[in-house]
Formats: sequence, structure tokens, C-alpha cells
Amino acid sequence: MGRAFEFRKARKMKRWSAMAKTFTRIGKDIVIAVKEGGPDPENNSRLRAVIQNAKTANMPKENIDRAIKKASDKTTENYKEVFFEGYAPHGIAIIVETATDNNNRTVANIRSYFNKYNGNLGTSGSVEFMFDRSCNFRISAEGIDTEDLELEFIDFGVEEVFEDEDGILLYAPFENFGVIQKELENRSIEILFSGFDRIPKITKQLSKEHQEEVLKLIEKIEEDDDVQNVYHGMSAQV
Repeated sequence: MGRAFEFRKARKMKRWSAMAKTFTRIGKDIVIAVKEGGPDPENNSRLRAVIQNAKTANMPKENIDRAIKKASDKTTENYKEVFFEGYAPHGIAIIVETATDNNNRTVANIRSYFNKYNGNLGTSGSVEFMFDRSCNFRISAEGIDTEDLELEFIDFGVEEVFEDEDGILLYAPFENFGVIQKELENRSIEILFSGFDRIPKITKQLSKEHQEEVLKLIEKIEEDDDVQNVYHGMSAQV
């Protein structure tokens, strides 16, 4: 399956473990989507994707509706998407994606985490080139032949397709998200989850002791309410 497949399978997404925090992050995604494209999911593909992700995360319908209504209010401040680049201890590249309504607070917090845990917050472009940005879809496997699906969706930019116990996963370059989403919907294929990822082009293996130092920084960053995603170039623990 290749480097990217192995990396995705190995990486643990601890940020989804706490339900309350998950709902907060999805709520921000809803606000951003509504402010960007309006409150009608039929005419807002980004909002459709977020709503489906919310359902997959078992977010109650009333929470979803309340978030959309709140986002539709002109007095509701929008969240700004800001990402940070830097290095954890031992030269591990890190990208932090945030959604914030107070940029000064977020910058100060992220900088403090890097400083406290012996990392270095970098400038724009310092590590982004080390990662490939991709999109992904999880769909139901019922009635679908994975090999046929892969062949049919090559023309839409899909580069990897594989099946696991939870369905079928499709991966493609970031810019192909819209066309793949539209084609899946046109074929009435249920999208269970969709999102974006940053896959390191090169990973670095560390000793267990050094891995723990890097993970302390990552875990601290993930605890911040403004943080949506953290990506890094450390090889999976062995």
C-alpha cells in the first residue's frame, strides 16, 4: 500500500477520544462552513461534509442544528483558520491547524507550548513543504467492489483505495476533494466520513525516550481548544 498507507494506519488520532472536545471542534467546522457558503447543506458542499462527520461522531441532531443556527447569526464571530509550523525536539517537523476567534491568544499559546517542551516555532513555509496535503473519504463497503471502485475513480484523482473493517477508504490530493465528493453523491454512495490530512514525505525514527519527549509536546498542543489537527513527521512507535 506504500508509505502513506502505513503512516495513516499507524497514527493514532487521540483528539477524537474526548467526545466533548470532538463536538467543540465540529461546531467550529460548522461555523466556518456556514460563514463561507451559507446554511443550506444542499448548496454548501463543505457544510454537507461537516454534517456527515458530525453524524459519524454521534453528535446529536439538535447540536448540529443549533450550531448552524448560531453560525447563521450575523453577530456570531467567524473563526479564522490559522496553521503553525515548527519543530519538536530531535528535529521532528510539526504542523498545527487551528480555528480561532482570537489570533493573539492562539499564537501566544502555541508558542508557549513549543518553548516549554523544547521545540521551535518556525516561520511560514519552514516545514509545510515536507508534507503532502491530501483528502480522504470513508464510504460504506456494502455492494461495492473495491477494485472496480478504484479503477472508476482514478479519473477523479483518487490515488489509494483500501478496505478495512469500517468500510472503504479513498485518498486523493487535496484539490480533488470537491470533484470526488460530487461523484460519490451522484452515484448515491454513502459518505461516512471525509476530511483532510497532511502526510509527511519523510519520517524520522526516534528512540522510545525521544519519542516520549515529542509526544509530550504533541499532546499538550492537542489539548488546546483552538487546535483542530496536529501533524508530524515522526515514525510510528515500535
